[in-house]
Amino acid sequence: MASSELKRNLEAEEMFLTEGLKSLLPHALRRIIRCNRLNIRNTSGIAEGYKQANVLILHKSLADDFEKFCHANEGPLPLLYRSKPGDWKCPSLSSDSDIRTDCLQYRVYEHGACTGSLKSLKEYSEQLKNMVTFYLGCSFSFEKAVQNAGIPVRNVEQKCNVSMYKTAVPCYSVSAFCCNLVVTMRPIPESKLEAAVLATCELKEAHGAPIHVGDPGLLGIQDLSKPDYGDPVHLHPGDIPVFWACGVTGIEAIINCRTPLAFTHSPGCMFITDLKNDNVTFRSSREVPQVHCISQDPLHYSIVSAEAAQKIKTLETLIGRDPGDRGIIHLHCPDELLKACLSISHAQSVLITTGFPTHFTYEPPEENDGPPGALAIAAILQALQKEVAIVTDQRAMNLNRKIIEEAVQLGILKRPVPLLSYQSKSADSALMFLCENGNPRRPRFDHLIAIERAGMAADGNYYNARKVNIKHLVDPIDELFLAAQSLPGVTTTGVGDGGNELGMGKIKDAVKKHIKNGDVIACDVAADFTIVAGVSNWGGYAIACALYILSTCEVHDRYLRKAVGFPRLSNKMVWLSALPSVTKEEKLLKTLVQHGVRSGKTASLEMEVDGLPFYNTHSLMIEKLRETTQQ
Repeated sequence: MASSELKRNLEAEEMFLTEGLKSLLPHALRRIIRCNRLNIRNTSGIAEGYKQANVLILHKSLADDFEKFCHANEGPLPLLYRSKPGDWKCPSLSSDSDIRTDCLQYRVYEHGACTGSLKSLKEYSEQLKNMVTFYLGCSFSFEKAVQNAGIPVRNVEQKCNVSMYKTAVPCYSVSAFCCNLVVTMRPIPESKLEAAVLATCELKEAHGAPIHVGDPGLLGIQDLSKPDYGDPVHLHPGDIPVFWACGVTGIEAIINCRTPLAFTHSPGCMFITDLKNDNVTFRSSREVPQVHCISQDPLHYSIVSAEAAQKIKTLETLIGRDPGDRGIIHLHCPDELLKACLSISHAQSVLITTGFPTHFTYEPPEENDGPPGALAIAAILQALQKEVAIVTDQRAMNLNRKIIEEAVQLGILKRPVPLLSYQSKSADSALMFLCENGNPRRPRFDHLIAIERAGMAADGNYYNARKVNIKHLVDPIDELFLAAQSLPGVTTTGVGDGGNELGMGKIKDAVKKHIKNGDVIACDVAADFTIVAGVSNWGGYAIACALYILSTCEVHDRYLRKAVGFPRLSNKMVWLSALPSVTKEEKLLKTLVQHGVRSGKTASLEMEVDGLPFYNTHSLMIEKLRETTQQ
């Protein structure tokens, strides 16, 4: 027989075997595995529609702590069943199983080291009498659901094991059990990302929704072609790496525990149960997750519930009113508030800038739109335990220091916010300011926010709305936003109400066309996200409210903590107390007036902002934003 014909026959035989294994019932597969008559390397793609399980076998003295470890990290370690000591069966998962023989391959661990692989554990039957078996959910269980949603499963297509990687994400530790999260990666076409999340999010016993979508470096994974377990899986053009929590996390915990003797399945060689996967059903459409791209460099997507996203869109609509009739409706960028706040939600350290010295004939020249919004953002960031600092003009440092001190006394801030200034002394001044020792790989901040901050126009000057050049009063903080454009992992947001504010360069053409004096005053410096509001303070209030909504969204909270540890919703009242309120903002505005900070449009020292009265205009907006937030 010619070699080519033999090859075709072998390929046909393999295809026949593979197709047969897909539809074979679990009890029959276990019987074949038990007899050591199955020549396959992993269980991905077989017994379609049935749950598969990771297996970890520990001494009974460790069992209670390991169960607590599972409950504390339910994403990677969804507990399907815990046996009694010496019990080799799992009646709630299968009718006729024997855990000593029913996995394709096992691993033996002694004092944290893998000392061998076995087809059977029968030779250890005596030791197993004092050991407890844990059956944990597996992502192989959801592969059929993913395929049914019209999404290719590349590891099944490529007839290989799924790729598994150790990450830099620490699990919640319990006693001797501590380790970093392990994840599986499946390449998903970009157009199918949301469908993949929908297909898996309710299959919590199979790890549920992804814990990361995008650049593997954000998880501490350096090279996708070198998985720690399993096989490399090839990405097709247009594929995005999507990561799910993985039960092999339990193996890492056993390794770190250094128990004298433990057994596990060999990664990819799962125990096949008799349980069918449940169909994905949502209790309401509000729980349906959405996927949004929040960064291109590095590529990063975030996940949020439809309910939370809709609330934030309502906030965006509320602040988009144009009480000054300036034409800002033409500047509106849909969903920028949502994307900006998703990005801020992932940030650890945020730098805020504000200050628009429009009243150049007064001292101080600042207007009172901007600082209240900036402090509202700083307050919620403090409550969320993020690092936050404010950068402003050197000449305005004393004024801003006094405002921050009084904001603490008024209960707006929990503690003073570090106040910084920036001067351009050399070509690399911005890089030295933003990064430790000017190293682009070590940024001090991962998100910059400008709110009602004078922005540089195309001619290098800074203009107020009346086309007066105020450059002599403005430090070149724009340089920080320009430098951030070339720093991977640093994103920026601009909040404005007229188009001449820092960050509005993204909409400069619309500003030039629709805003009075726009051809001269339009800011030329773009931010990644542009939030346009009727009054810039409203944009700051909306950011604070949106961050609260995201923090109380279970879907987003799980994604943020990578499905390890416990939900943070117990902090809800702390976050709520940090939000702007009519009482707090009224006191703050009175403080600004006392310091001579004037209304932007009229230069009045009354209770108004941008010529609009605080009572029944700004106070009503604050109430509406809070009402939407707490619905």
